[in-house]
Amino acid sequence: MLDTVYRDFGTGYVPRWHGDIIDLAGAYLVPPRHTLLVALDAGDGVVATAALDSRGPAHPPNPRPLAERYPSGTTAQLRRVYVRPEHRRRGLARRLVRELLAFAAADGGYRAVYLHTDPSVPGAEAFWRSLGTVVHDEREDTHGGNGVLHVELPMPAPAGAVTR
Repeated sequence: MLDTVYRDFGTGYVPRWHGDIIDLAGAYLVPPRHTLLVALDAGDGVVATAALDSRGPAHPPNPRPLAERYPSGTTAQLRRVYVRPEHRRRGLARRLVRELLAFAAADGGYRAVYLHTDPSVPGAEAFWRSLGTVVHDEREDTHGGNGVLHVELPMPAPAGAVTR
């Protein structure tokens, strides 16, 4: 995860944005409605990560309408979906996201699945557009913004649910 914030984002570690990376247990393993998935390769170690928590987007820095639309507690926010560059385009991220969505559905308390992404990361925008609906593109803001793409993914039915 730290490799990603340095290499792909170019920001380096910023505590107010990346504190969860330093405290993975507190952010994703201890809270019962949160989870962290890790993909390992025998030769390369950790090659992909994906996490989910029950915190909606905060305002600021995110636009107020998004914070209101995706409140904490009922929003499953996908976070830290990262795949090392040499392991991309193999379906890892898609598989991890599918597992996170199943986790959210099984919880039963989530009403929406939300994430934000940096569209300047190669492949990020196309990947998330293939899975969900863009609900806000900060690149189109006339008042500024951080160039972030905000996406909603469809909430799957819980396993065993009958759908019509």
